[in-house]
Amino acid sequence: MHLHYRRAMAIEYLDPKAEPAEPVTPYALSAGGGTLTVGLLANGFPDSVPFLDAVGESLRRVRPDLEVRAWNKGNASMVADDQLMGEITDGCDVVVAAYGH
Repeated sequence: MHLHYRRAMAIEYLDPKAEPAEPVTPYALSAGGGTLTVGLLANGFPDSVPFLDAVGESLRRVRPDLEVRAWNKGNASMVADDQLMGEITDGCDVVVAAYGH
């Protein structure tokens, strides 16, 4: 009986992220001295609302003073109508739109 032994090979793990070309500068959100209102627009795909709820919770952990408002378009195959877009643009400083699957 012949036994063959293999020499252990070293495994090297490579990080695919490149080093930044520019220095990283922290970005501070500003609402011109007032409360920053963030809108969350779900498109109606399954899990789009829970995903954006988690985004809103994460944002509030970083900036407890944020006002977060949420909308659900309800149907991913339909465009947001003018009334919905008006509500969002009139009531928010910034909007995150997302879909789920």
